[in-house]
Amino acid sequence: MIGKVRVVAVAASAVFLFATASQASPQPTSTALPESAFPAGGWVGTWGASPAGPVPGTEGGYPNYSIRNVVHTSVGGSSARVRLSNQFGASPLVLGHASVAVGAKSGTADAVQGTVRELRFGGRSSVTIPAGAEVQSDAVALDVPEDGDLLVTTYTPTPSGPVTHHPLATQTSFFTRDGDHALDTSGAAYGERTSVWHYVSEVDVHGSGANGTVVALGDSITDGYASTPGVDHRWPDYLADRLKQLPRGLRHGVLNAGISANRLLLGFADGAGRPALTRFNDDVLTRTAPRTLIVLEGINDIQQNPHQTDPATIIAAYQQLVAKAHAEGIRVLGATITPFKGWQVYDATLEATRLAVNRFIRTGGLFDGVIDFDAALRDPHDPLRMRPEFDSGDHLHPGDAGYRAMAAAVNPALL
Repeated sequence: MIGKVRVVAVAASAVFLFATASQASPQPTSTALPESAFPAGGWVGTWGASPAGPVPGTEGGYPNYSIRNVVHTSVGGSSARVRLSNQFGASPLVLGHASVAVGAKSGTADAVQGTVRELRFGGRSSVTIPAGAEVQSDAVALDVPEDGDLLVTTYTPTPSGPVTHHPLATQTSFFTRDGDHALDTSGAAYGERTSVWHYVSEVDVHGSGANGTVVALGDSITDGYASTPGVDHRWPDYLADRLKQLPRGLRHGVLNAGISANRLLLGFADGAGRPALTRFNDDVLTRTAPRTLIVLEGINDIQQNPHQTDPATIIAAYQQLVAKAHAEGIRVLGATITPFKGWQVYDATLEATRLAVNRFIRTGGLFDGVIDFDAALRDPHDPLRMRPEFDSGDHLHPGDAGYRAMAAAVNPALL
């Protein structure tokens, strides 16, 4: 037996460990570390993005592509492991090579010299991910910076699709169609750019001193729509910046599980992800060391067609999420739905639904704590509208200043 590959069968919302026998020739040495190198616990999520759907028109996959995803950490550590996804694939996905490295400079595909680490899967340099599943790499020794960029690179040698992705990265990543460049330190081979994340769904670290992971479940407002690209100004990023000022034992990793256009109850369109009730196990419960969940969902149920105008239906969805999280020992913080007066479909009926849901979040006693994002963003002169300085301009999504104000509204003691 060559080792164990950690496969996450996302369709079944469960984690399976299985041994894989191999007749392959010996693999080159790497910096992969055995599980015995780590004491019980200690792993936390430092970055995450929820798979949202297939890339349109990629039934044949990306054969011979190397994709260098740029991701931004919340906490640092001395070791790392990576989760890769074929959740929306229709056939097994072969990864011929994968790596993780520290990014050398913002806006480039260059790695810091000496930091490129080949990822192994049960000791092997290649892995096949079943359709509808995710796989977690072996751990590698790497000095992961807090609040810094990592490069997660995948090489796909054969046709396999559709390609799983997260469409709103608000971050430039890089790719080449010219073969295996997963272990390159230089980014010179990566001549093309992309604004989405492909395959990668989570990075974990060990040795951070953090006390578990905070997962932010939400829609475009959590995903960071209308924030400045490339500078990590989503509200979960600003929250991570605040938490890094705390003593090590009081800090947490932060995973962003926001998907633009996502709803609690219904699917919407390709790229909007499965409803929160459907994706909850995969995007929250199977993540690494989830300690606290922040739920900011519901505005799309209200404002998208078909409009959900019965507050009781939205509240029932919250109750299901909380029950699932509490069954796994996860604290749940309810976040009030932010103002949207002036948005293109706004009317009095939709507003009444939002206000009723917010009253329940504040006073219903369901949640372990409340984050009042509505109060943090609303205009004191017109409380149904977002303060102009926080508004991106569309009256639904905050801009950078609004996202910063949201993070400032989170009481770290609740986490």
